[in-house]
Amino acid sequence: MSVSHITCKLVQSSTLFINTAAIPSKDALRSLFLSLSPPISPSNVRDGIKYLQELEDENSTLSSAGYAPRVGGEEHVLKDAILGRLVAGIYTKALDTLLTEAIATETEAEWWADMERSWLRIAYHLIQTLPLRISNLVKDVLRVLRSNNQPISFSLFKPSSISDLLKKDTGLPYSIAACIFPHLRTHPQASLVPPPLAPFRTYSSSLRSSSSSPSGIITSAFPKLWRTFSITAQHFLHYATLPLRLTNQEIHAKRLELERIRDERAEALGELTSKRDELSRTLQADLDERSAFLQVINQVLVGRHMDRVQLELPTSLLDALAATSSKVLPMHVSLHLECLRVHSLLRPSRFVRIWPSLLVLPPLTLYAVQRVGASQHTLLSLAKDAGETFKGFCRGWLVEPLADIAKTVRAGGEGSIIVQKGSIDADLQSLERMALSLAREKLNYSSIQLDELSSKLRLGDLTPILEIYEEDIKNPVRSAISGTLLRSAFVQVQKAKVDVDQALAGIDKLLRSQELTFAFVGVAPALSLVYVAGGYLGRLYAGASSHAMRRIEHLLITQPRTQHKEEHRTQVEERLDSTEGKGGALPHLTAGLLLLSVSSLRQYAETWLPARSRLREGFLGDVGDLEDPGLGREEKILVVERMWRSWGHALGWQRMTAEVSP
Repeated sequence: MSVSHITCKLVQSSTLFINTAAIPSKDALRSLFLSLSPPISPSNVRDGIKYLQELEDENSTLSSAGYAPRVGGEEHVLKDAILGRLVAGIYTKALDTLLTEAIATETEAEWWADMERSWLRIAYHLIQTLPLRISNLVKDVLRVLRSNNQPISFSLFKPSSISDLLKKDTGLPYSIAACIFPHLRTHPQASLVPPPLAPFRTYSSSLRSSSSSPSGIITSAFPKLWRTFSITAQHFLHYATLPLRLTNQEIHAKRLELERIRDERAEALGELTSKRDELSRTLQADLDERSAFLQVINQVLVGRHMDRVQLELPTSLLDALAATSSKVLPMHVSLHLECLRVHSLLRPSRFVRIWPSLLVLPPLTLYAVQRVGASQHTLLSLAKDAGETFKGFCRGWLVEPLADIAKTVRAGGEGSIIVQKGSIDADLQSLERMALSLAREKLNYSSIQLDELSSKLRLGDLTPILEIYEEDIKNPVRSAISGTLLRSAFVQVQKAKVDVDQALAGIDKLLRSQELTFAFVGVAPALSLVYVAGGYLGRLYAGASSHAMRRIEHLLITQPRTQHKEEHRTQVEERLDSTEGKGGALPHLTAGLLLLSVSSLRQYAETWLPARSRLREGFLGDVGDLEDPGLGREEKILVVERMWRSWGHALGWQRMTAEVSP
C-alpha cells in the first residue's frame, strides 16, 4: 500500500525549467533528475543521495587540491531541484512506512479480535500455544537457576518448588501462571483468586444451634447444603475455566496493545499528512528550511527515541537527507518490529498454528483412505451423479429455457401448441359434406338452399339437420333400420368434434399469447438460485468496502483524538495542535485513521472494479477527495454522502447495511 499519489504534485512542483541542452557535464545530473519522477522509489532516493555525496566529495577534493570545482550556475539549479525531489521522496517514504505499519498492525489486531469472539477458537489457540508456553516456563526456570548458581535436579521441577523459585524472581504470588501467561506480569487479574469456601466447622456449628428437632435440622440444613454445593461448584468451575479465561485476557490485552500502536502510527501519519502544504512551501524556499522540515519528519518518526539514533547536527541539507534515509527510517522500522516482538503481539507462527492438524491429520488421512477404498465405487457414482446433476441443471434449466425464450421472441408466437389449424378445417369440411348430403337426399334442397345451409353450418347452426333428427326419433326402430337416424346422429357427433376442436383452438391461441410468460416462469427457479449464489459472492467482496465506508463516516462524526502530547514541539507544531479540530480541520489521529480506511477503499477499487470504467474512475476520484488533507471535515462528510448516493446501489452497500441492521 502506497500514498505516493498524495505527493505527486509536490514532486512536480520542484520541477525547474532550465536550459541543459548540449552540456555533457550535466548529463548525469539530468538523468538523476529525470529518475526522480513520481512515483519516487526508495532505491532512487538512496541512489540520488549517494551520487550527490560522491559529487560533493569530488568537489571537496578538487577544492583542496587547488582546482576550481566543476559546478556551474545551471548545475547548482539542477542540484537544488534534485534536493527538492529528494526531500519529497523522503516525505513519501515516511508516509508509506507509517501507513504500512498501521495497516499491518490493524490486520494483526483484527486477527486477535476474531479469535476473541469465539470460545472455541480461544480453546484451540490455547492448545496450539501450549507447547510454547511450557517451553517458556522451562526456560524461565533454567534462567533463574543459572542466575542463582543452583544445580539442576529433578526435585526442583516439582510444582511447589517451581512456584517458590519463580516467586522469588518475579515477586508475584502466581508466578507459574505469569510464566505461562506473560500478560499477567503487566496486567494482574483479580479473577485468579477463586471465591472463598466456608469452613466446615462453621457449617456444623450452625446446624447444632439451629434447632433440636429433626424437621428443624432438615429445614435449616437444606439452604446451607445448597449454598455449600454452589460455592464448591463455583470453585471447580473457576479452576476448570481459568486457562480459557486467562487466554482470553491475554488475547484481549494483545488486541488493545496493537490498537494503541496502530493509533500511534495513524496519529504520526495524520501529522505528516497535514504538513503537505508546509512542505510545498518549503520546496520553494531555501535549503535551511528544507533541513528544518527533515528534522520535523525525524521527530515524528522516532520521537522520544531520538537519543538512540545518535544523530549529529547536520551541516547541510544533503547530510540531513542522508541521516534521515540511512538512520532515522531504519531505526523507526526496527523500533516498531522490536515493540511487536518484545510484547509477542504478532500472531503465532504457521507451524504453531498447524501442529495440532499435523498431529491429527495422518491418522485421519489413513482412516479416510481406508473408507474411500472400501466405498470407492459408491463415491465415484456419487461424484458422477453430482457432475451429471450440475450439467443437467445448467443445460436443462438454464441454457435450453433461455434459448427457448430467444426463439419465442424471434418467432413472435407462431405455430400451434395443442391443435393444428389444418385439423380444424378438415373436421369442419367433413361436417359440411355430411350435413349437405343428408339435406340433399332427405329434404331435397336446391343449390341455393344448400349454399344457405353451408353458411349456417359455418356459423354452427344445424337447425335443418336437427329437424330431421327430431322426426326420426319419433319412430326410432324403423328410422334406424330404413331411415336417416344414424346419419343425423353421426352428423351431431361430427359437430361435437368440431366444437371441441374450436375450443382447443381458443385455448391454443391463449397459450400462444402467454408463451413468453410461461417461458420466463419455467426459467425463474434456476435464475433465482443463480441470483442468490451470485449475490452471496457479491456480498463477500462488497462487504469490505461497506465496512470501510461506515468506519470513515464514524471517524468523521466522532473525530477521535489522543489525550497526550509530546513534550518537545516546535512552534509550528504547537500552532497546528492549537488549531486542531477548529474550522473543519481534523485531529491528527482522526486524519491518520481516515487515511488508513481510505487506503482500503483504494485497494478495493484497484483490485475489484473494472479497469478503465466510469465506475472505477469516479470511485477513485471520490477516494482522492477523502485523501486530500486540504479538505476539512464538513467537505469530507459531503464526499461520503455523495459516495453513498452514487455508489451505494451499484456496489451493494445499501443491501449490506440493511442486512446488518437489527
